[in-house]
Amino acid sequence: MDLVDIVLRKYDGRLHRWVTARRLGEDDHGVWLGTPAGTKVRFNYGTRRINTTRLDAVRLIPRDRWWIAMFTAEPGAREIYCDICLPPTWTTMAEVTVVDLDLDLARFRPDHRVILEDEDEFAENARTYGYPAGLIAQATAAAADVHDALTGRTEPFGAAARPWLDLLAAR
Repeated sequence: MDLVDIVLRKYDGRLHRWVTARRLGEDDHGVWLGTPAGTKVRFNYGTRRINTTRLDAVRLIPRDRWWIAMFTAEPGAREIYCDICLPPTWTTMAEVTVVDLDLDLARFRPDHRVILEDEDEFAENARTYGYPAGLIAQATAAAADVHDALTGRTEPFGAAARPWLDLLAAR
């Protein structure tokens, strides 16, 4: 099974966090990567440098979209977490780099409520890093589109992740 490093960076190129995932496959939505419970997530900020995941999750790296998504197995309260970012770049077959724009969305169990998170951090970083106006417009449009898709359970935010979560659990 191929391993893939998912590397998240800030707009200035600084390393933010990274995780090594297992390549599960690809479909019309993009590349699906699995992180089984117990996977280490490394951070380059704050006091917490390493976290260990408690639940299986699959991560979707779409083509030419301004987001990436993580779908968490039950019983996690957070069903889906999306990072708004510049379109992901595959630097090699074993590494995908994402410029995280610090605007996030989450859908929760059991009521399926959708929350837009970190708007204040996005605004602060837009000033700090000097995000161009076009980038701000693209990121906020992507956040609105993802919010609508999460709320409406539009694929890939409907049932598309289920087979990939099942595949990860079977391995």
